[in-house]
Amino acid sequence: MTDTATESSPSTSGNNLVEIENLSAGYAGVAVIRGVNLHVGAGEVVALLGPNGAGKTTTLLTTSGLLKALEGSVSVLGEPSNFGAPHKTARLGLAHVPEDRSLFFGLTVQENLRLGLRGKRSDQAAGYESALDLLPALRPLMNRRAGLLSGGEQQMLAMARALVSNPKVLLVDEMSLGLAPIIVERLLPIVRDIANETGAGVLIVEQHVHLALEVADRAYVMSHGEIVLEGSAEELLQRQDLLEASYLGGELEEEAS
Repeated sequence: MTDTATESSPSTSGNNLVEIENLSAGYAGVAVIRGVNLHVGAGEVVALLGPNGAGKTTTLLTTSGLLKALEGSVSVLGEPSNFGAPHKTARLGLAHVPEDRSLFFGLTVQENLRLGLRGKRSDQAAGYESALDLLPALRPLMNRRAGLLSGGEQQMLAMARALVSNPKVLLVDEMSLGLAPIIVERLLPIVRDIANETGAGVLIVEQHVHLALEVADRAYVMSHGEIVLEGSAEELLQRQDLLEASYLGGELEEEAS
């Protein structure tokens, strides 16, 4: 049963860019996540937290149409996200930065960015400049091969490649994977800038819980494939007992009492 940091969560379904209802999904017909409900609004950063194996990546893959839902529904920008047609979800305005970054290491930064471009040339030019404005450290690296970049620079490139398409919804899986904490502290605020400056809704999976909550508006915590805790980032930062109980699999009601 999902606990909340407040007595009730306001319903904003009319403004949601992503709406997930009673979602169950998994692999080879076996559910990894069950009964997941979450939403993301325009200009909002939502953190999806939880221990390894909780089902966070599975939730993102199902949202972008890369994994089939077993039950429930996923709506992106008012349209169903259907398994087997992730390109259609992308055309609606969803961009997904995967855990492995999926860069082409033999191509230059500029060439990797061009792979993310779509639409009219005027829109491409605007998206290109907008991405580099948000990630200016990439400008002097345009002719460098992606395989020669540092881990932090590769993550910035993965983010920029997603941003050149001017997405309305951005999914980011483990932005900090393999990076030193000091680099993570510099990169995570970019997620906040993206939401503020572009109005995109951002759903981010992140292991650095406190850093994620500092840039997020709201958060959900997953454990064993279910949402066990949700609330505003501010509320969750103030309730360390609830966060610890959810990660350790404790009884939230007892921790909250």
